[in-house]
Amino acid sequence: MPVLEERHDFMHPVEGEKAWSESYYFNCYDPVSDSGFFTRCGIRPNEGTLDIGLSVWLPDGRLAHLAGVREQHEMVDTGLSVGAVTYERIAPMREWRITADGTFKARELPSGAAAGEVPVALDVTFTALMPAIGGDGQGRSGQGASAATRQSVGKGHLEQGGRWTGTITVDGTARELVDARGNRDKSWGPRTWGGGGSRMWRWFSINLGDDVHFGGIRIGTDAGDLHRGWVWRDGEHSSIREWDVTSELASDGITHTATHVRATDKLGRVHELHATVLRNAPHRYDTPSGKTVLNEGLARWEYDGLVGYGISEYLHTLDADGNPVVPIQ
Repeated sequence: MPVLEERHDFMHPVEGEKAWSESYYFNCYDPVSDSGFFTRCGIRPNEGTLDIGLSVWLPDGRLAHLAGVREQHEMVDTGLSVGAVTYERIAPMREWRITADGTFKARELPSGAAAGEVPVALDVTFTALMPAIGGDGQGRSGQGASAATRQSVGKGHLEQGGRWTGTITVDGTARELVDARGNRDKSWGPRTWGGGGSRMWRWFSINLGDDVHFGGIRIGTDAGDLHRGWVWRDGEHSSIREWDVTSELASDGITHTATHVRATDKLGRVHELHATVLRNAPHRYDTPSGKTVLNEGLARWEYDGLVGYGISEYLHTLDADGNPVVPIQ
């Protein structure tokens, strides 16, 4: 996975698939204020929409969510705003600002039960701590699992670790981000929610201080598992060749409470990482292939004597009995 140029922080040529999307994703967590968020903006010109969803980890353990959609028939990379939420590129591949001010719907976790409404405001800035790592697959068809994945989760992708500054205000109480980090990513290509041809995935976003970051995914398809990812350490990056993942589960047999990873990079190094899931936000989708559940886990990560935070995200396609089609290891 190479370092990508600044041009990839701008829009890419739109191809003919109906589900073509160019999307921006950011996550953040600050252990000092026990607050953070994850958010995504997707432009889908062939479907005529631009949507933004913003979910905020509240210090009381709930998740607050705000979403909106507007009409958009051409690809754009400025004016990324829907309702109360705005994304602004300050400097390509280096700095982004996100602002929001609105009434969010709260949910209890892990049940997902409705828990009232809460006013939330954000004014936060992402500053990159490393180059953007990824790849541009436009113009290439790929083979096997790679080809299957391109048709459901995108043809191009970048990820980047960074530091967050600013404030998150909940019900009138402002909390400054003191020691906040997170990853951002950007994807372009056809995107089918629920995973499309994916039978499962395990996606990781890991920040261990300012100098060590991991990102990547293991996707299960009918053509086999696809392993993608990277490690940034000692001022350089290496691609991840294999994600060996084992899990600890809650009593429902689906919700993960801990993740243990052996990530082997292209240099042959094995990185052992362990995550304790602090909160798990469930999302359920109905897709043509059946029901899908995505568990977004806010996680405390440990690696080589370091402690950091990030995401351990599991997607499962379910069978008729509600069990994962791919058994959870």
